[in-house]
Amino acid sequence: MKRRTFASLVLGVLPLTHLPVSAAERIGVLMLHGKNPGGPQSPQYAPVKAAMEKQGWLVLLPDMPWSRNRYLQGHWDGAMAEIASHVKALQDQGATRIVLMGHSMGVPAAMSHAARGGTAHALVLLAPGHVPRGYFTAPSLAPVKESIEAARALVAAGKGEENNRFIDINQGRQQPVVTTAKNFLSYFDPESDADMGVTAPRLPANLPVLTAIGQGDPMFSRVREYYVDKLPSNARTQLLEVSGGHLDTPQVALDQLLDWIPKAVQA
Repeated sequence: MKRRTFASLVLGVLPLTHLPVSAAERIGVLMLHGKNPGGPQSPQYAPVKAAMEKQGWLVLLPDMPWSRNRYLQGHWDGAMAEIASHVKALQDQGATRIVLMGHSMGVPAAMSHAARGGTAHALVLLAPGHVPRGYFTAPSLAPVKESIEAARALVAAGKGEENNRFIDINQGRQQPVVTTAKNFLSYFDPESDADMGVTAPRLPANLPVLTAIGQGDPMFSRVREYYVDKLPSNARTQLLEVSGGHLDTPQVALDQLLDWIPKAVQA
């Protein structure tokens, strides 16, 4: 696949010279896949993982609680604990500079980890997805809004630990979710840190963020308002608008992210 930038908007000024990471440092990348039907086996991830490993970087692509196999398993706090354990695994292997690379649902997860004080030296956010606040503003997503309101009512009635059936919508397709109201809200409440607009202003000011989004992505016209404009100012933070759509953004943006990461993680 030919990788081509549609447009590039820089939020800050990137260094003109590409300075290599110190020989004493090693980059570790934790890839966080998209939501069901996504998972670590999704075909768009293998070329990206292989290209990063060719750079000599350590890369993990684990199965997360929002995958096809686990959807949606447990509480958001449990997902954050898993991310922390995978970061530690990279560090145990020798990684000294940690990059969280999220695609779709992996984007709010990466942001939440960093906003909670988890180790991260850079974030790469590809085709951001999962929009709890958006469920209350987009008429097409009203079934999810109704599930959120039902879950809130169950918690208020003291039934937050009981399993119930809720609705999610992913890329226009409705998906049933069987879980407790408390667990559902941990992923879907607009006030929770599963929402990118909530976590964006809470990210550390010294944390560089690369966002890449395709011109065919449903979030293309909304990503700035939703969270990009809320990010703390950082000279290395960048927004890339690329060709393609939601699923192929990791491959389309590959050349740019390979160039950006070593610059971003400079101490």
